[in-house]
Amino acid sequence: MRLSSDELILWQYHDFKLNATIVTTWVLMAILAGGCHLITRRLTSGPEVPRWQAVLEILVGGVSSQMEDAGLKATTRNLVFVGTIFIFLTAANLANIFPGYIPPTGSLSTTVALALLVFVAVPIFGIRDTSLKSYLKTYFQPNPIMLPFNLVNEASRTLALAIRLFGNMMSGVTIVAILLSIAPLLFPIVMTGLGLLTGLVQAYIFSLLATVYLAAATQVQNTNKEQE
Repeated sequence: MRLSSDELILWQYHDFKLNATIVTTWVLMAILAGGCHLITRRLTSGPEVPRWQAVLEILVGGVSSQMEDAGLKATTRNLVFVGTIFIFLTAANLANIFPGYIPPTGSLSTTVALALLVFVAVPIFGIRDTSLKSYLKTYFQPNPIMLPFNLVNEASRTLALAIRLFGNMMSGVTIVAILLSIAPLLFPIVMTGLGLLTGLVQAYIFSLLATVYLAAATQVQNTNKEQE
């Protein structure tokens, strides 16, 4: 029983291994990019809009609303970053309805990569909103002795993002596999529905936490700027 797509090696050349996680991730990205291109190539502002455009507008509006509620301005930059993470995670988790599919979010390498994106984006967005000096000052607040603790906090929340998503998705796959082996005719439909719900919730939580981290950094930067 494979619990992670990392275990499925599709091609190997010497020390280079192409596993299912890499292939699945790139296939999902290609499908999402192609789908976005098809949906947005003929956007209209008329009274009647295509069905797919209406769905896209609802999705963008929902993400923007959640960002505003979390305290992060729904600028184009923020919306693209958070929205892309949410759409990718949602697609990766909901594709679990296909037989034989193992979500890449059940791989620690994928969740760590996503968490590192958030880890890098937080200081970049904060510095771009104000200045490098203003951002670095936050690590010495409320006093310089807090510097090591603030650094540990930055690293620990990144690790928590990765482990949380990985643990929830991995546990879901494990439970489904065990139950299907016990009663293959009774549990498939119920557990598939539960797995889809869990995947959607995890995509929402990861995106929301990323939004909260970005919002906190931006608000701190703006506070420092006002004090100066």
